[in-house]
Amino acid sequence: MRFADIKKDIQSRINDHSPLDHILYAPFLSQLIVTRRCNLKCGYCNEFDHTSDPVPADILRTRIDKLKALGTLALEFSGGEPLLHPEIFSLIRYARDIGIPEVQMISNATLFTEEIVDKLNDAGLQHLQISVDGVKPNDVTVKVLDRLRDKLEVVASRARFKVVMSGVIGSAPAEEVLEVMQFAIDHGFTPRVLLLHDGSGQLKLSPENMKLYEDVRRMMGHHFRSAHDYRTVMMKTGSADFKCRSGSRYLYIDEFGLVHWCSQQRNLFSKPLAEYTFEDCKKQFYTPKKMCSAHCTVGCSRSCAQLDEWRKQ
Repeated sequence: MRFADIKKDIQSRINDHSPLDHILYAPFLSQLIVTRRCNLKCGYCNEFDHTSDPVPADILRTRIDKLKALGTLALEFSGGEPLLHPEIFSLIRYARDIGIPEVQMISNATLFTEEIVDKLNDAGLQHLQISVDGVKPNDVTVKVLDRLRDKLEVVASRARFKVVMSGVIGSAPAEEVLEVMQFAIDHGFTPRVLLLHDGSGQLKLSPENMKLYEDVRRMMGHHFRSAHDYRTVMMKTGSADFKCRSGSRYLYIDEFGLVHWCSQQRNLFSKPLAEYTFEDCKKQFYTPKKMCSAHCTVGCSRSCAQLDEWRKQ
């Protein structure tokens, strides 16, 4: 099927659904993997390799069209490291040009230069997410301030897009996490904290991290509370259940074009995006309680579920 015919088919499918379907079941956020390849090898990460070829740009544009047809409000390019895709800037521009309301990207920040930041500005990127694991390299990660400080300062000085910078509790000594948070605040980034999780997205923290958690919470103030402050509930009680709407309000699309609940539960549910319909969004919206929800630390899934808490599952 030609590219033009695929676009026509997508539009015909969307015309079969009412605006109410968009309101009730459309994705708030879709994360799209553009390449699984990464230039790093962080010990806690299970979302990368060093050999994969980038997904062809024409295939990605078809997937972006489908996500637009499904009513996606925010599209986030992810990986691997998305800056390793040779056409990432044109893909960002394409998503903006077809009317995706907000276009985002996740990056490890190691490849940033003045030229890269300017190209992201020109492409129309609206939101960048970076996580920094600590200050000094350790056995788990080199994605730390000592390696990234100059690159992050370039982003702070030139970016016309919003930057969210996350510290990771559980990946470095306490004082390093606090320094990362202070760096984010001092450079005008929106600070955020992540909780280190295992390969299934479940909480993985030692008791020693409790004091650090409280220190970070005080430092971040109102920025800390999200999705009913589930982090605090989990730290105090060990769990924080919620009505997960992944597969509907939140879509994770891997490099093969398969929709999953999230990056950490790719073995539990999958369906080709090309075959995804509003009926699938509706079905996944009403999926009974997921076995992983009580201990889930995937913030995207929790945030996208918050608006629909009053609706049955």
